[in-house]
Amino acid sequence: MSPIFSNRTAKSAIRICVVTIVMASSAAAQAPAPAFGPANPFFAPSTLPFHAPPFDKIKDSDYQPAIDAGIAGKMREIAAIANNPAPPDFSNTIVALEKSGQLLDRVEQVFGAIAGANTNPTIQKIEENQAPKLSQLTDAEMLNPKLFARVAAIYKQRDAQARDPESRWLIERTYARFIHAGANLSDADKARLKKINEQLSVLENAFKQKLLAAAKASAFTTTDKAALAGLPDGQIAAAELAAKARKQPGYVLPLQNTTQQPALQWLRNRATRKALFENSWTRAERGGDTDTRDTIAQIAKTRAEKAKLLGFPNFAAWQVEDQMAKTPDAVLRFLDALVPAATANAHSEGQDIQAVIDAQKGGFTLAPYDWEFYSEQVRKAKYDIDDTAVRPYFELNTVLRDGLFYAATQLYGITFKERKDIPVYHPDARVFEVTDADGKALALFYCDYFKRDNKQGGAWTDSFVSPSKLLSTLPVMYNVANFPKPAPGDPALISYDDVRTMFHEFGHALNGMFSGVQYPSLASLGPDIPRDFVEFPSQFNEHWFTDPAVFAHFAHHYKTGAPMPAELVAKLRKADTFNQGYALTELLAAAELDMQWHLLRADAPLQVPDTFERAALEKTKLALAAVPPRYRSAYFLHIWSEGYSAGYYAYLWSEMLDDDAYDWFMQHGGMTRANGDRFRKMVLARGNTQDFEALYEAWRGAAPTINGMLRERGLATPGVAK
Repeated sequence: MSPIFSNRTAKSAIRICVVTIVMASSAAAQAPAPAFGPANPFFAPSTLPFHAPPFDKIKDSDYQPAIDAGIAGKMREIAAIANNPAPPDFSNTIVALEKSGQLLDRVEQVFGAIAGANTNPTIQKIEENQAPKLSQLTDAEMLNPKLFARVAAIYKQRDAQARDPESRWLIERTYARFIHAGANLSDADKARLKKINEQLSVLENAFKQKLLAAAKASAFTTTDKAALAGLPDGQIAAAELAAKARKQPGYVLPLQNTTQQPALQWLRNRATRKALFENSWTRAERGGDTDTRDTIAQIAKTRAEKAKLLGFPNFAAWQVEDQMAKTPDAVLRFLDALVPAATANAHSEGQDIQAVIDAQKGGFTLAPYDWEFYSEQVRKAKYDIDDTAVRPYFELNTVLRDGLFYAATQLYGITFKERKDIPVYHPDARVFEVTDADGKALALFYCDYFKRDNKQGGAWTDSFVSPSKLLSTLPVMYNVANFPKPAPGDPALISYDDVRTMFHEFGHALNGMFSGVQYPSLASLGPDIPRDFVEFPSQFNEHWFTDPAVFAHFAHHYKTGAPMPAELVAKLRKADTFNQGYALTELLAAAELDMQWHLLRADAPLQVPDTFERAALEKTKLALAAVPPRYRSAYFLHIWSEGYSAGYYAYLWSEMLDDDAYDWFMQHGGMTRANGDRFRKMVLARGNTQDFEALYEAWRGAAPTINGMLRERGLATPGVAK
């Protein structure tokens, strides 16, 4: 579906419009939901431009009845398609399925956004109470024997049934989706699968809610300002503001999703660094209602049982089957081949840091909570870069307008105009209308960048309205992040990596805006896009933030308007590959952890997460004392709740693609409209309308290689291949 990754590492999970919606075990105890009717803002498509959600009219009490009505309506539509007495054909079955569930989609896309970015106890209760119903709904569709018989009949006649290449691909993907979901199982096995899917929906939702509470409870708090020595004044003010928001004295440093925390690079007090790190490291391992360990052990066990039922040796094999990588072995070969170069460089970087500690007579051995603080000193010594001197050139609004939007205009000819007349779900959110080069309306774009206690950690992209020619809808996209909010009246000065995060998430948004497909399920950010491809457009867009013409257009001092001095720009360029051993190692550790959890077989015992994690890191040669995994098992939101199970490797696989693609641009003139339009037409607009390897190679003219990836990270190792 977020993390701020160092340098060449991708930033986030993209959420592909999946909201867990289930039946409450305690439904009888709940107050009756209001009746669903024309007064409900989800009853009909929004009358706002682009069918944007009418947030000024939507109340928390509107979601439950709209979701219930949407589920019931979708159930009726599925039954009608399955029981249609007419012979199955493309229109009455495949297209009918594409048109079904529009009410549920309307409410689900908005509810999912609010549940992630602006939740509250009422929203959380709806999530909890609804969670097994959507699982039941999915099973009612994918495990319906009459419906599958119709799909299978059309699949057998696909040459005659298909109207064009896109419709043929839709037939093939629909059939494959049914098979992957278990449509060929016996009735008894289908019943067991439905129970497993329900269990997983409840467990995954429970994990997400436990983790949100754990992160909030584990924030570092202090009433001693001296404990924050070294933290920039703006960050101290933000910490004081965060404490006031919680109605408590002193200062609060909220936790980001990742193991390492941004403040660690500044905090001079080692005891404070250790406390902040340990709060992060143990956030979901403190017992009680916020401890996730039993939950993730149950999720892993249940997923393995599901895979066995579907005929696979483990969950990873089932999950990766329809990705670009195709098999877990291919993923492991890819990851394992990167480990030697990554860890060797991390060891070297650690030695440089220990030398600084020793020179300062620190008298201690480098620990994980020291890395960010001392690596910043090494960076300053090597490249003479001070983050506090860099941030004044990255004012958020300027980066947005003169960076993200400017680059998109140069590449694709699109333009942006802020719309203050369209309601938003929170005052921090903003809305922009996007116009295509030919003057036609293209999309709406929302952005919501600041950290809140009721917002899931990290950064992500999704849509309020999905694009489809069949449904005559244009995309309504949004980006969410978790940058520290400045004190009132202060500018939002962000880091170099925060800028990269903005470009990354906007790359996802552009992919969604440019989707030019006929059928909703084949859209560019649709549920069938492989995880190891979906991060490619976003990571590719990161390259433009350091493009000299783009960088010079937005990197201006927030007070004076002066461009960043050429000397400082050159230092940033030289430092771009700094600390990449660490950055790649922490990412590999998380990706390998993900794979090891999902390689468990159904007959494996229930795991003890801490023990399993240590063994997995040892096995993959990533148990480095000073380099923790980017995410520990207990707070790995991506894989336990956000759809990246056995898929976190996708960031690195996509990185191979994006660096290879950037090489093509540089070989063909760089940032030109001709190159941008070709990339848009042949990649970004295509959605899921053909095999992704073939799509990439048709645009690139060759298969991707790992050469660009290693060069961009400043690493090299022999024998690494795709």
